[in-house]
Amino acid sequence: MVGDEFELETVEEGMDILLYLDNRRKYLVKVKKDEVFHTHKGFIRLNTIIGKPYGAKIKSSMGVDFYVLKPTLKDYLLKLARKTQIIYPKDMGLILLHSNIKPGSRVVEGGTGSGALAGMLAAYVKPDGKVYSYETREEFIKIAEKNLKRMGVLDFVLLKKADLTQGIEEKDVDVVVLDMPTPWLVVSHAYKALKNTGIFASFSPTIEQVIKTVETMKNVGFTDLETVECWVRKYQVEAGRTRPETLTIAHTGYLTFGRKILV
Repeated sequence: MVGDEFELETVEEGMDILLYLDNRRKYLVKVKKDEVFHTHKGFIRLNTIIGKPYGAKIKSSMGVDFYVLKPTLKDYLLKLARKTQIIYPKDMGLILLHSNIKPGSRVVEGGTGSGALAGMLAAYVKPDGKVYSYETREEFIKIAEKNLKRMGVLDFVLLKKADLTQGIEEKDVDVVVLDMPTPWLVVSHAYKALKNTGIFASFSPTIEQVIKTVETMKNVGFTDLETVECWVRKYQVEAGRTRPETLTIAHTGYLTFGRKILV
């Protein structure tokens, strides 16, 4: 039942929507009145969605029901165009918690890749914070810029074509977050850039990378060192047939955290 005590938010032309068929089939679509969205369950004329409230049901040309949902940050992260593997939302959540990232935080990030991590960080540091994202490849910067603009957070990210292993220009930052092959080469630069007790965070797919990074952190001046990994197990819930889903997102990488101390 829909209450009448508030005005329902409706879809306008140019907005993004999530067309939901089921848990496996969700489509991030920009609504344009002259376009048609095609699926294996029939097509949908996007002009018929304009003016509809979020949550409304709409039928395809084959009579199949879709729901019009408002995209979440997670939807954007999983559906954005990319040429590189992104950090999974499960790992991003741990980065936020362990790094104490909040509105007003100043965060250095590298490398940018497709901009997914930068976009997530920007969503939490706004309106007064900033993400300084370093990337060496121009093609990735262009992709990231488009993705960040679509997510609505481009104003809170400064994209920089530079190599973090050669140094960090920003000073007195709250957090340095890395998703790159050689994070240990950035540890000393991160130490100089961080404010006292600032936090260093690094995502690495292999334990060899972690070992090199942690040993360097110990030598440079970080404490409260912690390395974790996160496994997520989804369940198919149905009366009398509840069980884990067949496919599980298990190991994606290791997350290493530490805090700067004065030495």
